[in-house]
Amino acid sequence: MHADPHPLNAKRVSTLRQFEVLDSSPEPEFDDIVDLVSKICEVPVCLVSLVDTDRQWFKARKGLDLSETPISQSVCAHAILQDDLLEIEDTTKDPRTANNGLLHGEAPLRFYAGMPLIGPGGMPLGTLCILDHAPRRLTSVQRHTLRSLARQVVTQLELRRAIRNEETLRAEMDHRIKNSLQSTSSLVRMYTRAVEDNAAREALEAVQRRIDAMSALHEQLQKTADKGTIDARRYLEELITSLRVTAPDHITLEHLTADEITIPARDATDIGIIVSEFIANSIKHAFPEMTPGKVAITLTSSDEDKLILQATDTGIGSAAPPKEPSRISGIGSSLVEAAASSLDGTLTNDLTDSGARLTLVFERR
Repeated sequence: MHADPHPLNAKRVSTLRQFEVLDSSPEPEFDDIVDLVSKICEVPVCLVSLVDTDRQWFKARKGLDLSETPISQSVCAHAILQDDLLEIEDTTKDPRTANNGLLHGEAPLRFYAGMPLIGPGGMPLGTLCILDHAPRRLTSVQRHTLRSLARQVVTQLELRRAIRNEETLRAEMDHRIKNSLQSTSSLVRMYTRAVEDNAAREALEAVQRRIDAMSALHEQLQKTADKGTIDARRYLEELITSLRVTAPDHITLEHLTADEITIPARDATDIGIIVSEFIANSIKHAFPEMTPGKVAITLTSSDEDKLILQATDTGIGSAAPPKEPSRISGIGSSLVEAAASSLDGTLTNDLTDSGARLTLVFERR
């Protein structure tokens, strides 16, 4: 006997498909549930059965080789019409199952019990069901087990949907943030080119470098599972790649970090500021009259569980007219000092015959 469609079948199927679970891969959480139910209820077959329009598909199964059956052979299609547990003590004597070919083959299944999986809005998604080869009745403990673990199946489905929705929302927000940073960066560059006042231009250039650092950080955060920490090597590579467009052809920017180092995201912002300011000042001061040269950035770890950030250039170094010992002046100097302080680091600047060198030593956190 075929089951009648659920009174709200279109809405019910729509609710089921919103979970995006049909035809998904096996998952241990569901497999563990059917294994536990089969042991407690002492049955050879246990299924998490999801009832679609023309089939029932098994998210988890024990004791049955089939992954799905036509809806015409579905006892669960009868079970979802009920508010509570459907228990058929002898499938040969119940008109709903007496002519079901799936149950009465070479290894007949004479007993069925199925608890509806009640989803949002009271819509039944399918059942947690059990089958046995002999007629029988469940104990009160076994019925309680089916009801309780059916709720756990729904909880697992809802948890996966919530995670998927969160990931979708986060991806959309990441996309918007990325676009916003790119738009802001373009506007700042445009205004910088139009400004004639040196102090205003310097301020806008500092803002531009801060945006580049934040953009590189955001790019790296998108690629990491733990949003609290990032891969420092990849982050610095992203940052330096974004800064290469600011360097003229005669200046090469290099990233030489080889160590695999993980850092807190909050520290990455400060590191990015220091790197950005050093590169900007090297481009501006170290290579006059189109002198070819390099700027290199390296982050390493020491034996004392400290991190060492080093920025060097091959520019004119101490041969430059004396201005400030650090050569990083004005707003840039303030930003670098504030970033070093935020990292609780020790900052040193050196100008030598072979160029400039900035070294920051700070604790790994």
